[in-house]
Amino acid sequence: MNTQTNARYTLETYTPEQQGSGAFDGGKITEIKPIPFPHESGGASRTGPLLYWAWASAKGDGVIGMHPHQGFEIISYVMEGSVGHTDTAGNNRRVSAGGIQVMQTGSGISHQEEMYGERTEFFQIWFEPNMRKTLRQPPTYSDVHDSQFPRETLESGARVKRIVGPEGAARIEAPIEWNEISLEANGSYRATLDAQSLAAMVVTEGNVQLDIEGQSKALDRRDFAQAKADEKVSLTIKATNGPARFAIITAPLDPGYPLVQF
Repeated sequence: MNTQTNARYTLETYTPEQQGSGAFDGGKITEIKPIPFPHESGGASRTGPLLYWAWASAKGDGVIGMHPHQGFEIISYVMEGSVGHTDTAGNNRRVSAGGIQVMQTGSGISHQEEMYGERTEFFQIWFEPNMRKTLRQPPTYSDVHDSQFPRETLESGARVKRIVGPEGAARIEAPIEWNEISLEANGSYRATLDAQSLAAMVVTEGNVQLDIEGQSKALDRRDFAQAKADEKVSLTIKATNGPARFAIITAPLDPGYPLVQF
């Protein structure tokens, strides 16, 4: 881990080797974990409603067998290949690259994930809603395919795919915003981070430079960065050495309800 700290913000960055790891189905499915579960080692600690972030990879077919969830909101975002979903509520769905699967697990549901084809890459990210409310609600499942996401092209050479949030194709209870940013060569994307909020990002293609209040950090594919702001700050992410792509999630440090203490 590399840490930059001043009176206005803290920035942590992690290479893939510094993140957590895991495996399923006899090693057919492997994970690096920018934010592992609280009892696991490596990576960043959970912050605000952003509880867990894994990047899963599979070569050939693989299955993460039936297992239960309760309370948390779980989103799988497919970057390559396709991912199937089967659950105890009767859903049996498949989503291809660029799409998401959304589970609001509520009072409880069991499901399994299936990977198909030569190679699959996907994020699975967990968010914590208000458990006092969520645990009394029935579970839900939905999915969104790549063509259904709003997109915006910026003059700075960035294309924004709005995944979750007020302008996104999906909405959840946890107060987060999740965008995927594609940068042209030398393109850039700027975001404002409010006081007492966080921004977390993973580079999925190419190389970028993250600038925050006059400080810079180079990030490569699979690197993870997390900024926590004490005061309002600005972030600029620039493509270096050609086009680049990254996922970025923003959220308040205090979502306005109690968070589970592990």
